[in-house]
Amino acid sequence: MDPALIRERELFKKRALSTPAVEKRSAPAESSSSKKKKSKPDKEGAAASKQDSTNGSFNLKALSGSSGYKFGVLAKIVNYMKTRHQRGDTHHLTLDEILDETKLLDIGMKQKQWLMSEALANNPKIEVRDGKYAFKPKYNLKDKKALLRLLDKHDQLGLGGVLLDDVEEGLPNAAKAIKALGDQIIFVTRPDKKKILFYNDKHCQFIVDEEFQKLWRSIPVDSMDEEKIEEYLKKQGISSMQETGPKKMAPVQKRKKPGSQKGRRFKTHNHHMAGVLEDYSDGVPAKK
Repeated sequence: MDPALIRERELFKKRALSTPAVEKRSAPAESSSSKKKKSKPDKEGAAASKQDSTNGSFNLKALSGSSGYKFGVLAKIVNYMKTRHQRGDTHHLTLDEILDETKLLDIGMKQKQWLMSEALANNPKIEVRDGKYAFKPKYNLKDKKALLRLLDKHDQLGLGGVLLDDVEEGLPNAAKAIKALGDQIIFVTRPDKKKILFYNDKHCQFIVDEEFQKLWRSIPVDSMDEEKIEEYLKKQGISSMQETGPKKMAPVQKRKKPGSQKGRRFKTHNHHMAGVLEDYSDGVPAKK
């Protein structure tokens, strides 16, 4: 080979090694840009849903055609009827008036028919009268006097107290009425933090003598059950009240039917001797 050509080849190799090469990748760049474009509308949709939730309202149209849409409409109507009852608006409304006041005018005829025939008619918190609807609380109380009568009746019948939630549900302006009654009501908080209202019967408030209190507290009954307490009272000549508490019923034992053993089946043996053996249960047969 010509030495000049060899020299030129070596020079070409040196120049090629000294210059860096950069590859262009166009496809991944396009995919990343498309991902960015796709992510924008998702972010916008999430922002829109956040705005709806912060406003305290949900889009019923987004749930149209599903059971969630129907029950969302029902929940909104029941909550509205409860709020207006607590405001003192206890008169009945037609379905069109309810839909107008709750701004649910875009629902279809199927949903209206479902509300009239099933949802509102069978709801325990809705009262239907002459095709009109109103809220139906557990205790329908008009004023503070009605609340006091209810608590007094519960106290006399031994039914205990009434939940504050039930009172607030059925008594318009309940907080104002309860405040006006003052010490005529006693509040007791349950372990689940729910408050119960009791009637404060002032006729039952009397002063007990200190000597009687000392005698009462001197008798320990922590480690004694009901039977031991009853036995102690009998020794002291005091009869306990037996018929006031719930009676314990003894378990009823089922009797076996006498004819149940008739149907029992026993195993029979000696089937192969059926034509040979004779039956002597009625005595010895006469000789032929």
